[in-house]
Amino acid sequence: MSLEPNPGKTRLTLLGVFLASPFIPLFLSAVGLFLSLSIVVPAPTLAILPLGVGAPEVSPWLVCVNAIALILVILRRHEGWLYNVALVCSLLGLLLSVLPLIHFPAANARIAAEMQTVLGTDYLTKVSQSELLPMRTQPLVLADAFRGISIEEVRIDRGILFAKPDGVKLKLNVYRPLPIGKYPTIIVIYGGAWRTGTPDNNETFNRYMAAQGYSVVAIDYRHAPQYRFPAQLEDVQAALSYIQIHAKELEVDTERMALMGRSAGAHLAMIAAYRLDAVPVRAVVNYYGPVNLTEGYYDPPFPDPIDTRAVLRTFLGGTPDELAEVYRQASPISYVQPELPPTLLVYAGRDHLVQAKFGRQIYEQLQATGNRAVLLEIPWAEHSFDAVFNGVSNQLALYYTERFLAWALKSSYD
Repeated sequence: MSLEPNPGKTRLTLLGVFLASPFIPLFLSAVGLFLSLSIVVPAPTLAILPLGVGAPEVSPWLVCVNAIALILVILRRHEGWLYNVALVCSLLGLLLSVLPLIHFPAANARIAAEMQTVLGTDYLTKVSQSELLPMRTQPLVLADAFRGISIEEVRIDRGILFAKPDGVKLKLNVYRPLPIGKYPTIIVIYGGAWRTGTPDNNETFNRYMAAQGYSVVAIDYRHAPQYRFPAQLEDVQAALSYIQIHAKELEVDTERMALMGRSAGAHLAMIAAYRLDAVPVRAVVNYYGPVNLTEGYYDPPFPDPIDTRAVLRTFLGGTPDELAEVYRQASPISYVQPELPPTLLVYAGRDHLVQAKFGRQIYEQLQATGNRAVLLEIPWAEHSFDAVFNGVSNQLALYYTERFLAWALKSSYD
């Protein structure tokens, strides 16, 4: 007879003891409801904003937690009134946690129709099957929400110095497929309220897109309050010049480039792409970027966890009353004109840093001036939702972002 311990049996025993504890159903019920409430209750402070960002994205996990809590509470509800309270909490938590999944089909249908309306029903027909094959096959794969999204190995070169304004070393990272070649290129600008961040931000996305056959160049810029606008724009322009000059060694196809940014980075990407002296790019991707800084100052979100007005004063040096022209020059909507690159606008419907209505505002302005603009609005999502790369919202955004970029950079659109 073997006396060696059985790890599998031991784990099952511990799990049984854990679930048998009278406090576990109450604990799971409370935790499940608390986290699920963050799906609908906005974060009043920056400290708890990550809950508001993350809760909708991990809703499949929360559904499981609430469902387990509900079953355990039902089994114990005869043991006292506290379990009846927990039963109500678990039911409410389950209802809240399933909301993103309930709304997902309608949001996906709207976005799919929008893509076809703006880009054409056959917008992917000019992209080769070999290029389409690696892309995600569904807007939501529930298994990926639990196990993560797999990414093929890519080449990464970090810390390449491209400029040194005022002695500040500005560097970029390059992410490329394994075979050496010349690739359509996505130039990525990070967010962080113009105050924080590095080219290492959102590296999972950069690696993912490199594995899809792109050179992805993540660039740096100087931060406020030490450096105010237009220093950040000048740094983006310096990076674009460097990329053009060193295109061969970076494996960049300068005739097939897109500018992409998140939040403050999206703001800089739009201005850099829309100006009359802009470096030619074939597309712009704006993830929840501020577009009208004057209106954003006078109409901040509620609640306002980052203090929008303080952020803008730090970035621009004053209020719109004091610096009206600076606010105008720093607002991407001021640069909207005919014949701009096609733009993908990705906004979170419950964004409490950059309200989705501003995304709709520049979308309408772009369309009114004859430009191609696609609006991808995710009703349940909060700002920076794509920080959870395998989350529900990012799976939806990623599915259409990679199709938009394939259309813009890997086909000859008319």
